[in-house]
Amino acid sequence: MSAAGKLFAVAALIEGATWAGLLVGMLLKYGTQTTELGVWLFGRLHGLAFLFYVVASVYAGVRQRWPLWALLLALLAAVPPLVTVPLEGWFRRRGLLSPVR
Repeated sequence: MSAAGKLFAVAALIEGATWAGLLVGMLLKYGTQTTELGVWLFGRLHGLAFLFYVVASVYAGVRQRWPLWALLLALLAAVPPLVTVPLEGWFRRRGLLSPVR
């Protein structure tokens, strides 16, 4: 895996993990009405992770010479919860994260 591919993989994992934390936080806040701490903490962390993922996606897309559809798909994957993680695995299997020849 290339350096840009590794950066994308790490960003996808972090973005997915913070999405999961935010979903748990929302369950605690709105479902059980026990605490707002999860939303407060993971909302901020996920905001940073989202921005990091967008930058890492654009960087990897340019460095790896992804086709436009791959870059657009990577950016769209950040919107629904937890989609960046399986997308990263699919990109890895397709060779989009491998060193460019």
